[in-house]
Amino acid sequence: MENRFTATVVRATGSWYDVLHDGVTLRCRIRGKLRLKGVRSTNPVVVGDEVVCESEGGDCVIVDIEPRRNYVIRRASNLSKESHIIAANVDQALLMVTLRSPETPKEFADRFLVTCEAYKVPATILLSKIDLQDAETVAGFRAVYEGAGYRVLEVSAKEGRGVEEVRELLAGRTTLVSGNSGVGKSTLIQAIDPSLDIRTGEISDSHHKGRHTTTFSTMYPLAEGGAVIDTPGIKGFGLLDIDDAELWHYFPEMMRVAPGCRFYNCTHTHEPGCAVVEAVEAGEIAWSRYESYLKILDDDEKYRK
Repeated sequence: MENRFTATVVRATGSWYDVLHDGVTLRCRIRGKLRLKGVRSTNPVVVGDEVVCESEGGDCVIVDIEPRRNYVIRRASNLSKESHIIAANVDQALLMVTLRSPETPKEFADRFLVTCEAYKVPATILLSKIDLQDAETVAGFRAVYEGAGYRVLEVSAKEGRGVEEVRELLAGRTTLVSGNSGVGKSTLIQAIDPSLDIRTGEISDSHHKGRHTTTFSTMYPLAEGGAVIDTPGIKGFGLLDIDDAELWHYFPEMMRVAPGCRFYNCTHTHEPGCAVVEAVEAGEIAWSRYESYLKILDDDEKYRK
């Protein structure tokens, strides 16, 4: 093996990193002084990163990170200014949600989608465990998110429903799969490619919440080409570095009607002649999505104090 080479990070545990180089997985550590300029992150190296490695006395060391073309990022914790990058250099994101067993909060979904819009990661919503969901609730959910402009696929790993559609979506692409604990990420990935060894778990009966079965983010190569990044279940999704004045740009349905606002610098909260508020009142923009917009604006004020 050459002394200096480029590899892809396929697993990150925080202290050790698995990197893929010429079809071989190597275990690396990170050089202590390596930090990304301008990014206050709890994890400077993430799954999907292209990294420069050196061989030092039989050990593999990550010495540099190639520029990222995109990434998905969230606030590390409540009232924290640090970030946690979930994955980098992805072609698309699949957000898995469930309407019950467990229920994915709408605001969580909206925050994730805003981040994907902001960092230019195309997103598709997978409505998981469809065999357990109420048909009327499903129809309402689809109306909200398809109305916003997102593709919504109904899937059930248990019944095999939608699995083939997702398999086609994944082929030849690097895909981030994310969502709350217990929505069935690992189970679906295993259904798509049964050769993969991925831990799966059950829902806790006492709290109707998912147990964390994925401990660290891991990239798995798929038999039909492409790769999928399985992530630990995320409880909350704090937004980072999105200016209040730009937030509405990341709600596609608001972007479509905002040119009709009376004022060019409309905040879509209280101004007269606001086309966005009028669209909400007319039912053309879902109230739940607008409510998420207002809550994110409100939360941002708390983070800045």
